Amino acid sequence: MQVDPPQENLYGYVPDRDVCIIFVVLFSITAAIHLVEAIYFRMSWLFATAVFAGVAEIIGWSARLWSSYSPFLQDPYIMQLCVTIIAPSPLVAALFILFGRISERLGEHYGRLSPMWYSIIFLTCDIISLVTQGVGGGIAGSSIGHQDDVDLGGNIMLAGIIFQLASISVFVVLMGEFFVRYFTDHPLRQPKKDPAVEESYVPARGVLTLKLKLLITSVLAMTIFLVIRSVYRMIELIDGFTGKIIQTEVYFNIFDGAMVVLAIYTLNVLHPGWLLEKKVPRTEAIALQQSSPSGSPRASLLSLNLKGQANNVNEGYAE
Repeated sequence: MQVDPPQENLYGYVPDRDVCIIFVVLFSITAAIHLVEAIYFRMSWLFATAVFAGVAEIIGWSARLWSSYSPFLQDPYIMQLCVTIIAPSPLVAALFILFGRISERLGEHYGRLSPMWYSIIFLTCDIISLVTQGVGGGIAGSSIGHQDDVDLGGNIMLAGIIFQLASISVFVVLMGEFFVRYFTDHPLRQPKKDPAVEESYVPARGVLTLKLKLLITSVLAMTIFLVIRSVYRMIELIDGFTGKIIQTEVYFNIFDGAMVVLAIYTLNVLHPGWLLEKKVPRTEAIALQQSSPSGSPRASLLSLNLKGQANNVNEGYAE
């Protein structure tokens, strides 16, 4: 009689069923809220970022829930391996888009890049990272039993994570420089002229409203949560598929699942739909010759409003 080879638990543990259910419920709630918010505020880019990330996390944690019932099946293991590694990437993309919107309102002349180029460069990096991690996860998951191929897939996933972490690090440096230059009023270049006013006048620095402060807080908090998650996944993959880190469930629950939950719910609460004002509040425009030596326009007695008032007075004397 032929005896089947013993089955192997690929996780190194049996996923906790209650924990899996909690995460499935949490991600289902946030995905539904993000869907409603995206429709209500008419922000289509949230479908491909926050909503997509929420749905992907539901799939990943549903696969882990499946494994809690059948820990020896390969299909749910492969599914959660591939999906949970790439699911937060759309949230990273949302960070890049949000910062571009913020820089538009505060003054893009304080940043190294224009809002458009922030999106183009870092979204491209995020897509490269997502594809790399997905390909690596697919190779590793489909090569179970062939250690060399599993290691190859793991190394590809690791390369994707490192690339993503590097791009986030560069983004954080550029974002930090932007805010330092904004608060100290040291722009990198002359601000663009406002076509709505006279040719010799330029728009001043944007006003940091309470709503923008809350949105910046949201971006910073999400960045911290997602960086922690990326560092964990990098260490996990360096340790290998048979290492202690990947085979310790509580690490994954805290440093992956919980960090993504905190990031995506932060975006739910501090949502750009109500924090990102459509109109750009700015201080008064002033004459080019009255700009500060650094190139940043400052309030002066030659502001457009006062100039308009002077014209009105002159017209009154003429009458």
